[in-house]
Amino acid sequence: MTHLRRPDYLKPIHVVGGGLSGSEAAWQIARRGVPVVLHEMRPDRSTAVHKSGQFAELVCSNSFRSDDAEGSAIGLLHAEMRRLDSLVMHAADTHKLPAGGALAVDREGFAAAITAAIESEPLIDIRREEILEPPVDWDSVIIATGPLTSSALADTIRALTGETALAFFDAIAPIVHRDSIDFDVTWFQSRYDKAGPAGSGADYINCPLTRAQYEAFIDALLAGEKIAFHDFEATPYFAGCLPIEVMAERGRETLRHGPMKPFGLTDPHGPDAKPYAVVQLRQDNKLGTLFNMVGFQTKLKHGEQVRIFRTIPGLAKAEFARLGGLHRNTFLNSPKLLDETLRLKAMPRLRFAGQITGCEGYVESAAIGLLAGRFAAAERLGERPLLPPPRTAHGALIGHITGGHIETIESGARSFQPMNINFGLFPPLGGGTARGAKKQAVCARALAELDAWISTAVPHAAE
Repeated sequence: MTHLRRPDYLKPIHVVGGGLSGSEAAWQIARRGVPVVLHEMRPDRSTAVHKSGQFAELVCSNSFRSDDAEGSAIGLLHAEMRRLDSLVMHAADTHKLPAGGALAVDREGFAAAITAAIESEPLIDIRREEILEPPVDWDSVIIATGPLTSSALADTIRALTGETALAFFDAIAPIVHRDSIDFDVTWFQSRYDKAGPAGSGADYINCPLTRAQYEAFIDALLAGEKIAFHDFEATPYFAGCLPIEVMAERGRETLRHGPMKPFGLTDPHGPDAKPYAVVQLRQDNKLGTLFNMVGFQTKLKHGEQVRIFRTIPGLAKAEFARLGGLHRNTFLNSPKLLDETLRLKAMPRLRFAGQITGCEGYVESAAIGLLAGRFAAAERLGERPLLPPPRTAHGALIGHITGGHIETIESGARSFQPMNINFGLFPPLGGGTARGAKKQAVCARALAELDAWISTAVPHAAE
């Protein structure tokens, strides 16, 4: 890993949070010869899930998921991060464990390696303290405090944004790849053909159910195995975020008069047969490659979701970009609040990184930290931050966070939700690529464009 020498008079950049994202951001800044102060409240003040004061402690799984850079989006992100001198990926590769095609790590060895690297870097000043509010004289700050941001800092962020921009018990509905939906069964239509401010009148994919299919679906929901809440998630449901199985428990017809209501819709495959209930899917990204299941937030276990939701007509072969859930989370409405380089529009001296921006997963969090660190270092050196190409994994991920998501066509709760990297976030390939070769082609294109970007984005000292 290269280390660039910079003038001694540079002011430090402050990074708040020593998780994967904050550690990666601090490392990237220091690698460019810019001093950085890394603030981490642990171990003086811990969270409900952390066990130590080490940097980049893994609190859940020890898996970074698939390492296949030719056929998986997360494996592609691994490969891109390695080419960008990621500290997180270097430590993961050093402490990897046998896990088939996945990259799993020895969590203690991994965190110890990150901590040792951070502590031995002379340009990183470590301060073990909680930051309640970034002081006004900090002219460049990266907030990378993750989904378990302390309540005091969360209150400060909410005040800065001027809106209820943080969610603390948020609903996540499953998201389906459009090309896995059966359009011999489903159709596009909005209820009563209502277009709305950003719609056309045919903005939803509709999955029709007969009465027998609806009754069987309700039975499956009620019997399905659910995930129990953790102690630290003991927060009431928001009224508009009830899990579908909770609604079903309130009465067998509740869903049919809620998110599965069939009214205002006509099935063109059988216009004389009115469906008893309808599951709607709404476009979730600008590319139109991903659709979310409207109102289907759930605490069903993932295997149960796949089994039960594939009984819905039109979704028998559904492939899920993300499965549903309802859990404590803290994240910004990033497409509205952040600019393309992750700065808070209302206060550009503040930049956000990691899961608080609306990415999901260890690697995705570190990747956004990597970009935030590079953007901040470039600014400090008087350079223009260069965005990664949109057809790379980094470009697709930051595109989703800062502008690739579309708002719901109806008024109500915001629809931006955290997401893992997946091929639905990438611009589609042109015609002529065989279905089985699409993933490989997307990966090859991404790495070629990343290499070209790296060659033009080699850091150099400002004049």
